[in-house]
Amino acid sequence: MTTERTTARRRRPAAAAATALALFLLPGCAMLDDGAEPEPGSAPAAEAPTTAAPSATPSGETSAEPDASSAPSAAPSTTPSSTPSAEADAPDPGAGPSASPSAEGDDAPGEGAGNGQTNGNGNANGNANGNGKGNGKDAQEEKPEHLERGATGERVAALQQRLQDLGYFLPEVDGSFGPATQQAVWALQKAAGLHRDGVVGPKTQAALDQGVRPSPVSSSGKVVEIDLDRQLLLAVEDGRVVRTINASSGNGETFEALGRTYRATTPRGTFAVYMERDYLHESTLELGAMYRPKYFTGGIAVHGSPSIPPYPASHGCVRVSNSAMNWLWDSWGMPKGTTVVVH
Repeated sequence: MTTERTTARRRRPAAAAATALALFLLPGCAMLDDGAEPEPGSAPAAEAPTTAAPSATPSGETSAEPDASSAPSAAPSTTPSSTPSAEADAPDPGAGPSASPSAEGDDAPGEGAGNGQTNGNGNANGNANGNGKGNGKDAQEEKPEHLERGATGERVAALQQRLQDLGYFLPEVDGSFGPATQQAVWALQKAAGLHRDGVVGPKTQAALDQGVRPSPVSSSGKVVEIDLDRQLLLAVEDGRVVRTINASSGNGETFEALGRTYRATTPRGTFAVYMERDYLHESTLELGAMYRPKYFTGGIAVHGSPSIPPYPASHGCVRVSNSAMNWLWDSWGMPKGTTVVVH
């Protein structure tokens, strides 16, 4: 009996110590879970959402969620919402309270039109297939189509054929608005006194319809005319222009070559071809290569080049496209002695 009591007395302190240790550890873990800050980069602990919880967005900013009463996410996002409706559904200032994109054409009253009805230019209900404006007109009026570099199709082919019929140099009709077509359009715009943008808009189309052609200054013989004011080369036969070619002459600036200073001018006057080189000829002044040049005075020649802008850009020579130079050499013929008139 004595032994049992002794054993029981020994067990009581041990049990009490174990109980005290457990009580000490539990509050300590609970405080660690509730009060310790997370390590850098770790996600914050998830909390159950409540209706009284403040919005996750900063004060004064509009929530990106479409429904303000929806429950917030457990972990706040660090990046803007990728949902496009957050921006697309925002009402347009002055467009009325509705955020629907169709409200402008379908429901919003027009300026003096009453209930968005059209003035006869749209549907009776004023929606114009969703494009109707409040003032009774379509949201996007159809703009005239322009033809420019990169366009393809029958309209381009018709443009090319018309340019050829008017004598503007163009190697072929292929329905593709490429560099050669752009050169021909530039030539037309120069002849018509239009802005040289290479785009066939209403004014350029009008010039095509009117059949605008440049007039020569010579009246007899086979003559190459270079119009410096309009930057054009004309192949003329007995006072008739057979081809009009986009050209680029001297830009009038000074430049250095082999230690000397020159001015990039193309002289005016009447000359004749006196020398030619039927290959890619390197300039003796180290100014670059000239494709199949035909010299008509000093070191000034008509030659092919990969760069013929619609303005003066050369060191004094008259640049045309390589394909145009081939035509002058091989089809039309521009032998030695051919008259060259620069005006």
